[in-house]
Amino acid sequence: MLKKMNLPNKLTLLRIVMVPFIVACMLIDFPLNYFVAGLLFGAAAITDAFDGNIARKNNLITDFGKFADPLADKILVISVLVCFLKAGLCGAVPVIIILFREFTVTSIRLVAAANGKVIAANIWGKFKTISQITAIGIIYAFWALIDFLTIFGVDLTLSPLPVIFTIIGNILIWIVTVITIISGVIYLKDNKDVISDM
Repeated sequence: MLKKMNLPNKLTLLRIVMVPFIVACMLIDFPLNYFVAGLLFGAAAITDAFDGNIARKNNLITDFGKFADPLADKILVISVLVCFLKAGLCGAVPVIIILFREFTVTSIRLVAAANGKVIAANIWGKFKTISQITAIGIIYAFWALIDFLTIFGVDLTLSPLPVIFTIIGNILIWIVTVITIISGVIYLKDNKDVISDM
């Protein structure tokens, strides 16, 4: 199956395969774990940029790619956000809202697929994904810096940095949540014919 799959779709699958390794780095406490997780997340995000560009440039767009690419993004982002939640880096409410939006959109896509219609991500969905990946990347950068400072023996016991980074991270996640809601509403509006047939 993999041999028959084109390069963009292989990159999409690679993004999904990388998720357990990112989660493991988040959940296992070892030196520079946020830095390593951030590097893996960045690599996964790069595959997201490349798969779409390669598919469009070489006319390799497939129904599988239209469905799997946004699904891979959701798996990546949601997995990281759940890890952030466990680590106390973000609140439960925005994560629940984002989860609700993503499950709703995926459900509509599945219904459409069952009826022989493949719904590709629209511009708002892509903007939502870019904002999510950017926010997560910034948060990783914050905590990778904390990792490095700790490794080099900097005492952060009385430092305001962890608190400041947590506050900024939460603000970023809430901004992303608002964008996620807007994109979800637009998605529902654009696909109301599919919803009416459910």
